[in-house]
Amino acid sequence: MLTVKIQQMTIDGHPYECPECGSEAFSLDGTGFIDALPVRGNCWQSHSWEEPLITLGALRQIRASSTGRERATDTDTFEITVGGAVLAGTLHPEVTADDLKQAGRVYWRRIAKPAARRKKREAVRAVTQPVRKAAKKATRAVAGAADEAVATAKAAAVGAAWSLQTGEPDPDYTPEPINPCGACRGKGEFKIDSHLHDATTVRCSVCFGIGEID
Repeated sequence: MLTVKIQQMTIDGHPYECPECGSEAFSLDGTGFIDALPVRGNCWQSHSWEEPLITLGALRQIRASSTGRERATDTDTFEITVGGAVLAGTLHPEVTADDLKQAGRVYWRRIAKPAARRKKREAVRAVTQPVRKAAKKATRAVAGAADEAVATAKAAAVGAAWSLQTGEPDPDYTPEPINPCGACRGKGEFKIDSHLHDATTVRCSVCFGIGEID
């Protein structure tokens, strides 16, 4: 069977549509080996009809005259002459490598990129919240201690922001001292010997796997 999927078609400039519902999109299906055999039209609403003007040979001409598509912006068109009548139109687009690339870009622009931005904002908030807390706490202390606490918190925020944007640690950032978790000794996990599954470690439930406590 030879099938050609039509997006829209005209005969001598007049629209050719499904005779039942007027759909512009349909397929032309031909069987056999004789070019003079008529083909059948089938639209997306399951209407079917025989088209004596368009033969199996004409289907082969449409397929041969197809311009094809290389880029996502290309349109697959055709134009043939059958018995003095000009058949022209657009074929249903076949998926190309550029279509997949453009789809990936759309996914990144509309879905993945906004999600990455949300993650970044969450990370920044996680860093800046301690800054605000430190500032409030510092206002209740002496001026010198307040300045030192705020400066330390700001340095942590700047270092984290630098890492988010460059992917590298801030060369001027000095990390704050941490309190290792007493349960897992700062490792954040415990090794286990299990024959039930492949896991060899479990997360520490005291520090939630981060290896330190407040």
